[in-house]
Amino acid sequence: MDLSRHQALQLAAAHDLDEGRTRDLLALAGLGRPPDIPPRAQRLASATIAALLAGLGLVFLVAANWHEIGRHAKFGGLGGIVLLAGLVAWARPGTARTAAALLCFLAGGALLALIGQTYQTGADPWQLFALWAVLTLPLALAARSDALWSGWAIVACTTIGLWLHAWSGQRWFFDETASLAPQLAAWLASVAVAGLLHPALAPRTGAGPWAFRIAVLLAALLVTSSALAGLFASQPAATYPLGLLLLAAGAGLLSRRRLFDLAALSLLALAIDTLLVCGFGRFLLEGIDGKPIAAMLVLGLIATGVLAASVTALMRLRAACGGSDD
Repeated sequence: MDLSRHQALQLAAAHDLDEGRTRDLLALAGLGRPPDIPPRAQRLASATIAALLAGLGLVFLVAANWHEIGRHAKFGGLGGIVLLAGLVAWARPGTARTAAALLCFLAGGALLALIGQTYQTGADPWQLFALWAVLTLPLALAARSDALWSGWAIVACTTIGLWLHAWSGQRWFFDETASLAPQLAAWLASVAVAGLLHPALAPRTGAGPWAFRIAVLLAALLVTSSALAGLFASQPAATYPLGLLLLAAGAGLLSRRRLFDLAALSLLALAIDTLLVCGFGRFLLEGIDGKPIAAMLVLGLIATGVLAASVTALMRLRAACGGSDD
Protein backbone atom coordinates (compact mmCIF):
# COMPACT_ATOMS: atom_id res chain seq x y z
CA MET A 1 0.00 0.00 0.00
CA ASP A 2 1.46 3.36 -1.06
CA LEU A 3 0.09 5.94 1.37
CA SER A 4 1.62 8.90 3.14
CA ARG A 5 1.05 9.20 6.88
CA HIS A 6 -1.31 12.12 6.34
CA GLN A 7 -3.39 10.16 3.82
CA ALA A 8 -3.52 7.13 6.11
CA LEU A 9 -4.74 9.22 9.05
CA GLN A 10 -7.35 10.88 6.83
CA LEU A 11 -8.56 7.44 5.74
CA ALA A 12 -8.74 6.28 9.36
CA ALA A 13 -10.75 9.36 10.34
CA ALA A 14 -13.11 8.96 7.37
CA HIS A 15 -13.93 5.35 8.39
CA ASP A 16 -13.93 6.09 12.12
CA LEU A 17 -11.25 3.51 12.91
CA ASP A 18 -10.26 2.98 16.51
CA GLU A 19 -6.69 3.18 17.75
CA GLY A 20 -5.89 -0.47 17.14
CA ARG A 21 -7.20 -0.50 13.57
CA THR A 22 -5.45 2.79 12.84
CA ARG A 23 -2.20 1.21 14.01
CA ASP A 24 -2.88 -1.79 11.74
CA LEU A 25 -3.53 0.54 8.81
CA LEU A 26 -0.26 2.39 9.41
CA ALA A 27 1.59 -0.91 9.60
CA LEU A 28 -0.06 -2.09 6.35
CA ALA A 29 1.08 1.12 4.68
CA GLY A 30 4.62 0.57 5.96
CA LEU A 31 4.41 3.54 8.31
CA GLY A 32 4.47 1.74 11.64
CA ARG A 33 8.21 1.15 11.71
CA PRO A 34 11.26 3.41 11.55
CA PRO A 35 12.30 4.38 8.02
CA ASP A 36 14.75 2.05 6.34
CA ILE A 37 17.92 4.02 5.63
CA PRO A 38 20.15 2.33 3.05
CA PRO A 39 23.59 1.35 4.41
CA ARG A 40 25.27 3.46 1.73
CA ALA A 41 23.37 6.56 2.88
CA GLN A 42 24.35 5.84 6.49
CA ARG A 43 28.02 5.51 5.56
CA LEU A 44 27.87 8.70 3.49
CA ALA A 45 26.25 10.68 6.31
CA SER A 46 28.75 9.38 8.87
CA ALA A 47 31.74 10.11 6.63
CA THR A 48 30.46 13.60 5.81
CA ILE A 49 29.92 14.47 9.47
CA ALA A 50 33.36 13.08 10.33
CA ALA A 51 35.03 15.16 7.61
CA LEU A 52 33.14 18.27 8.71
CA LEU A 53 34.16 17.81 12.35
CA ALA A 54 37.75 17.05 11.38
CA GLY A 55 37.99 20.16 9.20
CA LEU A 56 36.45 22.43 11.81
CA GLY A 57 38.59 20.86 14.51
CA LEU A 58 41.67 21.61 12.44
CA VAL A 59 40.67 25.26 12.14
CA PHE A 60 39.97 25.54 15.87
CA LEU A 61 43.26 23.80 16.71
CA VAL A 62 45.28 26.37 14.81
CA ALA A 63 43.23 29.26 16.19
CA ALA A 64 43.49 28.09 19.81
CA ASN A 65 47.25 27.50 19.62
CA TRP A 66 48.19 30.38 17.36
CA HIS A 67 51.24 31.47 19.34
CA GLU A 68 52.39 27.98 20.37
CA ILE A 69 52.52 26.48 16.86
CA GLY A 70 55.33 27.75 14.64
CA ARG A 71 54.77 29.22 11.21
CA HIS A 72 56.32 26.28 9.38
CA ALA A 73 54.28 23.79 11.38
CA LYS A 74 51.08 25.66 10.59
CA PHE A 75 51.71 25.84 6.86
CA GLY A 76 53.18 22.35 6.69
CA GLY A 77 50.31 20.78 8.62
CA LEU A 78 47.52 22.52 6.74
CA GLY A 79 49.22 22.14 3.35
CA GLY A 80 49.89 18.47 4.01
CA ILE A 81 46.26 17.83 4.95
CA VAL A 82 45.04 19.63 1.82
CA LEU A 83 47.37 17.57 -0.35
CA LEU A 84 46.60 14.26 1.36
CA ALA A 85 42.83 14.81 1.33
CA GLY A 86 42.99 15.84 -2.33
CA LEU A 87 44.91 12.68 -3.25
CA VAL A 88 42.40 10.49 -1.39
CA ALA A 89 39.50 12.25 -3.12
CA TRP A 90 41.18 11.67 -6.47
CA ALA A 91 42.06 8.03 -5.87
CA ARG A 92 39.09 6.69 -3.91
CA PRO A 93 35.56 6.84 -5.37
CA GLY A 94 32.32 6.76 -3.42
CA THR A 95 31.96 7.70 0.23
CA ALA A 96 35.69 8.19 0.79
CA ARG A 97 35.82 10.71 -2.06
CA THR A 98 33.02 12.81 -0.59
CA ALA A 99 34.57 12.88 2.90
CA ALA A 100 38.09 13.58 1.62
CA ALA A 101 36.91 16.31 -0.75
CA LEU A 102 34.99 18.03 2.06
CA LEU A 103 38.05 17.87 4.32
CA CYS A 104 40.21 19.27 1.50
CA PHE A 105 37.68 22.08 1.01
CA LEU A 106 37.68 23.08 4.68
CA ALA A 107 41.43 22.77 5.09
CA GLY A 108 41.94 24.86 1.96
CA GLY A 109 39.87 27.65 3.45
CA ALA A 110 41.85 27.44 6.68
CA LEU A 111 45.10 27.63 4.69
CA LEU A 112 43.95 30.78 2.88
CA ALA A 113 42.96 32.37 6.19
CA LEU A 114 46.37 31.44 7.60
CA ILE A 115 48.13 33.11 4.67
CA GLY A 116 46.06 36.26 5.12
CA GLN A 117 46.70 36.47 8.86
CA THR A 118 50.40 35.58 8.73
CA TYR A 119 51.52 37.87 5.93
CA GLN A 120 48.90 40.65 6.37
CA THR A 121 48.22 40.87 2.64
CA GLY A 122 45.79 43.75 3.10
CA ALA A 123 43.06 41.88 1.24
CA ASP A 124 39.48 42.43 2.31
CA PRO A 125 37.71 39.40 3.81
CA TRP A 126 35.51 39.08 0.73
CA GLN A 127 38.59 38.66 -1.44
CA LEU A 128 39.81 35.70 0.60
CA PHE A 129 36.36 34.12 0.44
CA ALA A 130 36.23 34.77 -3.30
CA LEU A 131 39.62 33.10 -3.74
CA TRP A 132 38.40 30.17 -1.63
CA ALA A 133 35.30 29.78 -3.82
CA VAL A 134 37.22 30.05 -7.09
CA LEU A 135 40.01 27.66 -6.12
CA THR A 136 37.62 25.00 -4.81
CA LEU A 137 35.15 25.20 -7.69
CA PRO A 138 37.04 22.53 -9.72
CA LEU A 139 37.08 20.34 -6.60
CA ALA A 140 33.30 20.63 -6.24
CA LEU A 141 32.78 19.88 -9.93
CA ALA A 142 35.01 16.82 -9.71
CA ALA A 143 33.63 15.46 -6.42
CA ARG A 144 29.96 15.84 -7.49
CA SER A 145 28.83 15.84 -3.86
CA ASP A 146 25.82 17.66 -2.46
CA ALA A 147 27.64 18.12 0.86
CA LEU A 148 30.61 19.80 -0.80
CA TRP A 149 28.40 21.95 -3.01
CA SER A 150 26.47 23.04 0.09
CA GLY A 151 29.69 24.28 1.67
CA TRP A 152 30.68 25.95 -1.58
CA ALA A 153 27.31 27.72 -1.74
CA ILE A 154 27.83 29.12 1.76
CA VAL A 155 31.29 30.39 0.86
CA ALA A 156 30.14 31.92 -2.45
CA CYS A 157 27.13 33.68 -0.90
CA THR A 158 29.27 34.88 2.02
CA THR A 159 31.64 36.39 -0.54
CA ILE A 160 28.79 38.34 -2.09
CA GLY A 161 27.54 39.61 1.28
CA LEU A 162 31.03 40.64 2.41
CA TRP A 163 31.65 42.42 -0.90
CA LEU A 164 28.45 44.42 -0.46
CA HIS A 165 29.43 45.17 3.13
CA ALA A 166 32.86 46.42 2.04
CA TRP A 167 31.36 48.54 -0.74
CA SER A 168 28.94 50.21 1.68
CA GLY A 169 31.71 51.45 3.96
CA GLN A 170 31.42 48.57 6.47
CA ARG A 171 27.67 49.06 6.88
CA TRP A 172 25.04 46.32 6.84
CA PHE A 173 22.07 48.65 6.39
CA PHE A 174 21.38 51.07 3.57
CA ASP A 175 19.31 54.22 3.36
CA GLU A 176 17.78 56.11 0.46
CA THR A 177 21.16 57.69 -0.37
CA ALA A 178 22.85 54.34 -1.07
CA SER A 179 23.62 53.53 -4.68
CA LEU A 180 21.30 50.98 -6.21
CA ALA A 181 23.68 49.40 -8.73
CA PRO A 182 25.97 47.48 -6.30
CA GLN A 183 22.98 46.11 -4.43
CA LEU A 184 21.41 44.88 -7.65
CA ALA A 185 24.76 43.38 -8.68
CA ALA A 186 24.97 41.49 -5.38
CA TRP A 187 21.38 40.25 -5.80
CA LEU A 188 22.02 39.01 -9.31
CA ALA A 189 25.25 37.32 -8.25
CA SER A 190 23.45 35.43 -5.48
CA VAL A 191 20.72 34.44 -7.95
CA ALA A 192 23.44 33.18 -10.32
CA VAL A 193 24.90 31.00 -7.55
CA ALA A 194 21.47 29.50 -6.87
CA GLY A 195 20.90 28.97 -10.59
CA LEU A 196 24.21 27.15 -10.94
CA LEU A 197 23.19 24.74 -8.20
CA HIS A 198 19.66 23.99 -9.45
CA PRO A 199 18.99 20.24 -9.76
CA ALA A 200 18.25 20.76 -13.46
CA LEU A 201 22.01 21.25 -13.93
CA ALA A 202 22.90 18.30 -11.70
CA PRO A 203 24.00 16.10 -14.65
CA ARG A 204 26.74 18.67 -15.31
CA THR A 205 27.57 19.91 -11.79
CA GLY A 206 26.69 17.00 -9.52
CA ALA A 207 24.99 19.39 -7.08
CA GLY A 208 22.05 18.03 -5.10
CA PRO A 209 18.85 19.65 -3.83
CA TRP A 210 20.24 20.78 -0.48
CA ALA A 211 23.01 22.87 -2.00
CA PHE A 212 20.40 24.60 -4.13
CA ARG A 213 18.10 25.21 -1.18
CA ILE A 214 20.93 26.65 0.91
CA ALA A 215 21.82 29.00 -1.95
CA VAL A 216 18.16 30.06 -2.28
CA LEU A 217 17.97 30.70 1.47
CA LEU A 218 21.07 32.90 1.48
CA ALA A 219 19.99 34.76 -1.67
CA ALA A 220 16.55 35.39 -0.17
CA LEU A 221 18.14 36.68 3.05
CA LEU A 222 20.34 39.10 1.10
CA VAL A 223 17.49 40.43 -1.04
CA THR A 224 15.04 40.65 1.86
CA SER A 225 17.45 42.47 4.18
CA SER A 226 18.33 45.06 1.51
CA ALA A 227 14.67 45.51 0.60
CA LEU A 228 13.66 45.98 4.25
CA ALA A 229 16.44 48.53 4.73
CA GLY A 230 15.04 50.44 1.76
CA LEU A 231 11.49 50.18 3.11
CA PHE A 232 12.32 51.54 6.57
CA ALA A 233 14.57 54.36 5.38
CA SER A 234 13.28 57.87 6.03
CA GLN A 235 12.24 57.91 2.38
CA PRO A 236 11.44 54.42 1.01
CA ALA A 237 14.03 53.39 -1.57
CA ALA A 238 13.60 51.52 -4.84
CA THR A 239 15.17 48.40 -3.34
CA TYR A 240 11.83 47.49 -1.70
CA PRO A 241 9.71 47.10 -4.85
CA LEU A 242 12.66 45.71 -6.80
CA GLY A 243 13.30 43.10 -4.10
CA LEU A 244 9.65 42.08 -4.15
CA LEU A 245 9.76 41.84 -7.93
CA LEU A 246 12.91 39.70 -7.93
CA LEU A 247 11.57 37.32 -5.28
CA ALA A 248 8.27 37.02 -7.12
CA ALA A 249 10.09 36.28 -10.37
CA GLY A 250 12.11 33.55 -8.65
CA ALA A 251 8.93 32.07 -7.16
CA GLY A 252 7.32 32.13 -10.58
CA LEU A 253 10.22 30.21 -12.11
CA LEU A 254 10.21 27.60 -9.35
CA SER A 255 6.46 27.16 -9.80
CA ARG A 256 7.03 25.56 -13.19
CA ARG A 257 6.79 21.80 -13.23
CA ARG A 258 10.32 21.27 -14.61
CA LEU A 259 11.92 23.58 -12.01
CA PHE A 260 9.59 22.91 -9.07
CA ASP A 261 11.16 22.63 -5.62
CA LEU A 262 8.78 22.89 -2.68
CA ALA A 263 11.41 23.72 -0.05
CA ALA A 264 13.03 26.49 -2.12
CA LEU A 265 9.65 27.85 -3.14
CA SER A 266 8.58 27.94 0.52
CA LEU A 267 11.67 29.99 1.39
CA LEU A 268 10.86 32.52 -1.31
CA ALA A 269 7.21 32.62 -0.21
CA LEU A 270 8.30 33.37 3.36
CA ALA A 271 10.56 36.19 2.13
CA ILE A 272 7.74 37.66 0.02
CA ASP A 273 5.30 37.40 2.95
CA THR A 274 7.79 39.20 5.20
CA LEU A 275 8.18 42.07 2.76
CA LEU A 276 4.44 42.36 2.17
CA VAL A 277 3.57 42.39 5.87
CA CYS A 278 6.31 44.90 6.65
CA GLY A 279 5.11 47.08 3.77
CA PHE A 280 1.57 47.03 5.09
CA GLY A 281 2.93 47.72 8.58
CA ARG A 282 4.74 50.86 7.49
CA PHE A 283 1.67 52.06 5.62
CA LEU A 284 -0.67 51.43 8.56
CA LEU A 285 1.54 52.64 11.40
CA GLU A 286 3.19 55.63 9.76
CA GLY A 287 2.04 58.87 11.26
CA ILE A 288 -0.25 57.26 13.87
CA ASP A 289 -0.69 59.36 16.99
CA GLY A 290 -1.91 57.78 20.20
CA LYS A 291 -2.74 54.09 20.52
CA PRO A 292 -2.11 52.07 17.39
CA ILE A 293 -4.12 49.08 18.65
CA ALA A 294 -6.55 49.09 15.72
CA ALA A 295 -3.74 49.31 13.19
CA MET A 296 -1.89 46.44 14.86
CA LEU A 297 -5.07 44.34 14.81
CA VAL A 298 -5.52 45.02 11.11
CA LEU A 299 -1.86 44.21 10.49
CA GLY A 300 -2.23 40.90 12.33
CA LEU A 301 -5.23 39.98 10.21
CA ILE A 302 -3.32 40.91 7.05
CA ALA A 303 -0.35 38.79 8.11
CA THR A 304 -2.64 35.83 8.80
CA GLY A 305 -4.33 36.22 5.42
CA VAL A 306 -1.02 36.53 3.55
CA LEU A 307 0.37 33.42 5.26
CA ALA A 308 -2.81 31.43 4.61
CA ALA A 309 -2.82 32.44 0.95
CA SER A 310 0.83 31.43 0.59
CA VAL A 311 0.32 28.01 2.17
CA THR A 312 -2.75 27.36 0.03
CA ALA A 313 -0.89 28.33 -3.13
CA LEU A 314 2.07 26.12 -2.20
CA MET A 315 -0.11 23.09 -1.55
CA ARG A 316 -1.95 23.56 -4.83
CA LEU A 317 1.35 23.86 -6.69
CA ARG A 318 2.64 20.74 -4.96
CA ALA A 319 -0.42 18.80 -6.07
CA ALA A 320 -0.23 20.18 -9.62
CA CYS A 321 3.52 19.66 -10.08
CA GLY A 322 3.72 16.33 -8.32
CA GLY A 323 6.30 17.59 -5.84
CA SER A 324 7.36 15.87 -2.67
CA ASP A 325 8.25 16.92 0.86
CA ASP A 326 11.90 15.83 0.77
